[in-house]
Amino acid sequence: MRFPLALTAKIAGHIIKHKLRRTPKFAMVLQLEPLHTCNLTCTGCGRIREYSTSLKDMMSLEDCLGSATECDAPMVSICGGEPLIYPKIEELVAGLREQSRIVYICTNGMFMRKKMRDHLAAIYSSSTEPLLAKLLKEELISEKDIDVIRQGKKGDRPTIAPSSWLYWNVHVDGLEYTHDLIVEREGVFKECVAAIKMAKMMGYQVASNTTVYKETNVKEIEDMFAYLSSLELDGHTISPGYDYDAAKKDMVSRLGKQPEDFFLTRKMTREKFAKIEEWGEKFTILGTPVYQEFLAGKRELSCSAWAIPTRNIAGWKAPCYLMTDGHYPTFQGMLDNVKWETYGVEDGVARDSRCENCMVHCGFDPSGALGTNAQAGDLWKNIKYNFGARPKPYLEGRNIKAFNGVSIGKGHLAEAKAAISEPSGGSCGSGGDTSQRDDLLEKIAAAKKD
Repeated sequence: MRFPLALTAKIAGHIIKHKLRRTPKFAMVLQLEPLHTCNLTCTGCGRIREYSTSLKDMMSLEDCLGSATECDAPMVSICGGEPLIYPKIEELVAGLREQSRIVYICTNGMFMRKKMRDHLAAIYSSSTEPLLAKLLKEELISEKDIDVIRQGKKGDRPTIAPSSWLYWNVHVDGLEYTHDLIVEREGVFKECVAAIKMAKMMGYQVASNTTVYKETNVKEIEDMFAYLSSLELDGHTISPGYDYDAAKKDMVSRLGKQPEDFFLTRKMTREKFAKIEEWGEKFTILGTPVYQEFLAGKRELSCSAWAIPTRNIAGWKAPCYLMTDGHYPTFQGMLDNVKWETYGVEDGVARDSRCENCMVHCGFDPSGALGTNAQAGDLWKNIKYNFGARPKPYLEGRNIKAFNGVSIGKGHLAEAKAAISEPSGGSCGSGGDTSQRDDLLEKIAAAKKD
C-alpha cells in the first residue's frame, strides 16, 4: 500500500461516518499552532509577522488537547511557528496519541536531533549501543552526545518516540542553495538532511513539506524528490506558494520585494505543476490524485477550508490557514458563523479577490477526498492511489548533487565572507571601497538575523 492501512482506514472511516450522518462540514485535519515563535524567518511566511505582538504567548497543553477533542479531526498537524520550541511538545504529542490521533510534527528540522537524542537517553540500555555506534559513524551524533545518552533519562517527562501514527514533517523547499536562501540562513538544509537520516535510522516515519514559488525551478523540485526518496522518506507534501496578505506585507516592508515577483498566479501554478501526476506515480506524494489534477489544470475544485481548520493562541482562525477575517472561541461557532459562500473560487471565478490565486492544499486537497465537484471515476482514483503499490525508494537519487550551496563554498554569503577575509588592497578589503564592504557586512547581518 502507498500509505499505512491503519491510517488510511481511520481517515476513510471518519469521512464515511460523517457522510452517513449527512454532516455538512467537519474537520479532517487540525492545524494546531501552540505558538508562533520561530528560530527562522522564511521568505514567504507571514506567520511571525501577522502575530508579531503575541510571539511570546502560547496555548496551554490543556487547550491544545481540548481543541483536538473539540473538532475531532483524525489527524493533527502541529505547526506554528516552530513547534519543537513549544515547552510541552513531548506532552502534547503523547496526549494526542492517547486520543488516537495521527500526528504530524511540522518542523524546520533544526531541533529534531536534540529531541531524538532525548528519546535515545530514555530508552538506553546495552542493546542501544549498536545503534549509537552506527549514528556516530554517520556523524549524526558525537561522542559527547553518547556520554549524555548513556546517563539515561532525566525526570519523568515523555519523549517523542517512533510510531506508525507519527510523522516528522520536515520543511524542505529545494536543494541546499535554494532551501537555505528561502529560510534565510545557511546550513539549514544540511541539518535537515542529518535529522532525516537519523530519524530513519531510528525507525521514525518522515515526510517532507515543500512550497513552490515563482522562481522555483521545476527540474530542481524533481531532483529534490529524487534525493529525498533515496533517503527513504515516507511521503511528500507539495503546494504552490500563495500571496496571502501577511506574507505580502512582510515581503514589501522587510525585504523590499514585490509579491508578484515571488508568488504564483493560478496560471503559473498549473505550469509549475504540469508533471505533478507523474511525480505522484514515481514518488510517495501525499494527497489525492483529484487534487493533483486540479494543480495540473485539468479540472476545477471548490475550496473546503473548513475541513482543515486552524487553532492558535487567538482562537479558531477563519476562514482558513492563510487568510484571517477573525478568530472564534469555538470550532462549531466558526463553522456556523463564517459566510463560507463568500470565499474561494467557483468555476474559475474568485468570490473574494484574495482567493484568486490560491490553489493551496489546505483548501483544495480535502475537496478531492470529500468528493466536492465529483466527476465519474473520482472515488476509484482515490482508492486506487491510496491502496495501490507504494513507489520504491528512488536510489538513483543518491547521485543528485544536493549539497550545492554553502557545503561547497557557494552559499549566499560566500562573496561577503571572502570580502571580509580578503587582505588589504583588495576591492573590498581595508584598502578598497569601504562602501561596498559595508554593504556586504549588511548582507551578513541580514542573513544571520533570526
